Amino acid sequence: MYDLIGIGIGPFNLSLAALIDPFDEIDTLFFDQTSKFEWHPGMLLEGSELQVPFLADLVTLADPKSPYTFLNYLHEKNRLFKFYFFNRFDIPRREYSDYGAWVASNLESCVFEKRVVNVKYIKDEEVYEVHVNDTETQALEKFHARHIVMGTGSVPMIPMETDGCSSEDVFHSSQYRFYEDEAKESESITVVGSGQSAAEVFYELLLDQNKKGYELTWYTRSAGFMQLESAKLGQEVFSPDYITYFHQLSFEDRKDALATLDQLRKGIDPETLKQIYDLLYHRSVDQNARRVTIQPLTEMKKIEPESEGTGYKLSCHQWQKDESFAHLSEKVVLATGYKPHLPEWFEQFRDEIEWEDEKRYKVLYDYRLKFKDDRPNHVFTLTNLEHSHGAGATNLGLSVVRNQKIINKIAGKELYKISEDTVFQQFESK
Repeated sequence: MYDLIGIGIGPFNLSLAALIDPFDEIDTLFFDQTSKFEWHPGMLLEGSELQVPFLADLVTLADPKSPYTFLNYLHEKNRLFKFYFFNRFDIPRREYSDYGAWVASNLESCVFEKRVVNVKYIKDEEVYEVHVNDTETQALEKFHARHIVMGTGSVPMIPMETDGCSSEDVFHSSQYRFYEDEAKESESITVVGSGQSAAEVFYELLLDQNKKGYELTWYTRSAGFMQLESAKLGQEVFSPDYITYFHQLSFEDRKDALATLDQLRKGIDPETLKQIYDLLYHRSVDQNARRVTIQPLTEMKKIEPESEGTGYKLSCHQWQKDESFAHLSEKVVLATGYKPHLPEWFEQFRDEIEWEDEKRYKVLYDYRLKFKDDRPNHVFTLTNLEHSHGAGATNLGLSVVRNQKIINKIAGKELYKISEDTVFQQFESK
């Protein structure tokens, strides 16, 4: 019997496992179907960096003395002096992924190559029965826990039709590294999207364009290639104080508030935009430079195999002028974002919990799903939280605060003190 079973071992649940580790009174187990911890392996591009400071690691904002801090990782890997001379607050994404793998390897509660295939609630026993499939032997095991934490993350979102397209030719940016070499041998590549991933993929392709000779195009539905708003006061919406304010708003007010915060959470890092522009400017000195197309205001409606020859026809729509056109490309990288992943077994709970609309369940302040029977055994969720807890739902730093609240709820006492009055501004009159 476990106090808690976590489903999925991404950064959010890994942080939870690391923060629980010092407390012997909480027995936990975390499962993931992959063979090891890797953070967005398809986008671990050389030179790409985390968009939050290294202090937003798995534990520091809750317990700076934890053995699982990023600084202790550097110490254990004999990289502390290198980082000291690196003299940066942001770190390479590849290093963050390696740090997470190091933490996971030191936690006995994290078990990989185990896929959760079902979760049942046994009401009479007040316990959840978790069915786990071993991905190597296919053996089925059953575990029991008083509470569940669902950290099943997100999956790529493909908003346009792609029927008949090869997954090796038309692929999401999350798979970029796996198909990068083959894509660069083609005659033409198109990137679709407006966020940081789209910009990083475009820049990486731009670097090799002269050597490989492909035509390069970048389309986005957005009105422009906007930079992330990184002003210090603006960033205070990624704080515990703003979560408290946001959560008490009505559902409609929360939806409206999210729309006003897009530039704080979905823009491109200014340095990435600068690198792209500077490289384009240097290339423009050579009048024989290969053509590059960069076009905003363009929605991708459909991608289909070209009837003659190789490649694909992209049906595009310039929405501001209401003009449609076709674009041909051999390879297409879709940096079109992600959507929450709710596993199949979760569907059985649909009628047992409260919903705010058809797609968004009601989440209480301490990240519990609201069950109609008000049961003592909780299902906590680390995914599909934007509507309930705001723009910081996917922020790595705020995930630590979220896990503090979950741990305190499970323990029935304050094992971690929750920080208050953490920012200089206030979000309502007091």
